[in-house]
Amino acid sequence: MKNKKLRAFLYLTILLLIVFILLNMFSTYLSIKNSVQKSVANQNLVAARSIADSMDVEAYERFLDNQVKNQEYEDIKAYLEDAREKIGALYVYTIMVDNPQVSKAMITGFSKDHIGDFPIGGVCTVPPKQVRQAYQGKSFITGILDDPEYGDYLTVGVPIKNQDGSIIGFLGIDVSAENINSINGKVLRSSIAILVYNGGFVIMLLVTFFVVQKWYQKKLKREVGDTEDTYQSEFQSLIASVRSLRHDFSNHIQVIHGLLKLKETEKALDYLTGLSKEVHSIESMKLDVIHPGLSVLLETKRLSAQNYNIDIDINVSPNSFNRVKTIDLIKLLSNVIDNAIEATVELPEQERRMSIACKADDDKFTFRVTNTGPMISALDQENIFTSGFSTKKPQKDKVRGQGLFIVKDLVNRYDGEIQVQSNEEETSVSMMIPVNGRAG
Repeated sequence: MKNKKLRAFLYLTILLLIVFILLNMFSTYLSIKNSVQKSVANQNLVAARSIADSMDVEAYERFLDNQVKNQEYEDIKAYLEDAREKIGALYVYTIMVDNPQVSKAMITGFSKDHIGDFPIGGVCTVPPKQVRQAYQGKSFITGILDDPEYGDYLTVGVPIKNQDGSIIGFLGIDVSAENINSINGKVLRSSIAILVYNGGFVIMLLVTFFVVQKWYQKKLKREVGDTEDTYQSEFQSLIASVRSLRHDFSNHIQVIHGLLKLKETEKALDYLTGLSKEVHSIESMKLDVIHPGLSVLLETKRLSAQNYNIDIDINVSPNSFNRVKTIDLIKLLSNVIDNAIEATVELPEQERRMSIACKADDDKFTFRVTNTGPMISALDQENIFTSGFSTKKPQKDKVRGQGLFIVKDLVNRYDGEIQVQSNEEETSVSMMIPVNGRAG
């Protein structure tokens, strides 16, 4: 019976691994596809601006005054056809947008192999959403359009302005979906190693999770016995933070890889510059903490704070803090830290700061958590340790008002003292526990 259960567990684990890998590869594929389409669209948007800026707008204005196939029409058509050939587009053409529903093609640049011509003022296939953008004077990008007559393509458009800066029309470029798919295929083929790496990373992460979890559980049973459930909860939170960081890292790599393959080096450099700033903001802090339970707790809370873009500072004395039971120490700090994080995230990111200090001297242990956030009024400070009282908004299926009540009760058990100080800039909760006081 035991072997059957073990086999069933292994089969389920393998199945889950396969599902996770396939989901990861599919999400990577979609990410690459979207990145390629966006990059191609932006590249052609830049080309459209260049073509529009170099066009003979005076000749185009004369054509608009007399919309027939005259010399101005032929000259501009030749210019558009030359531009189309240079950038490898499907069509390059001018558009008139005189209402928010329908756009009209005025002069169209075709390939030499194209049979026939597009009539002056013929209705375009630009979707209504992009027509409205153009009517408001904005550049636009469509998704891939399914046109039964001209095939599948993506359209971009930019304003054409005269000497006075007035918009007299739009310059449109149609990019064949085949070209986009070709680039997408090249990027995917060059990204096979990354896809394999992502799959391997998922396997390694899950295997590491199971191995470390077993070691962790055994260590907890030896050291703290009845604190196992508390440690397990914090450990799961730590793993979730690592998964989140891994997921973000994978996405960043895909975007940078796609930009470099498209030779968008400037965009890739800008992206890396922004990413570098983000990485510096979440650098790991070297916590020299003797107490194993406190070390796990602080590391987990530090990652949690960083996930909310909170600037956090942790200062711990080289002391075992063994005067306080591990489970009590975790309850004391986790409740107060969680409250501090919840209060801090209400502020804009640039104002989110908090600090955690665990100090020890010959007389007492001092645990202090300070954070920016809303001020706690004097009246609320009097009731804040009452069971069921909370300054936070009620949430469905979430019990409020028990955290600080538990903290106060624990501090009293150790003959300690708790203080709350709050002003418009920051709130601080300090817990002082005497070294030689009554044991909890």
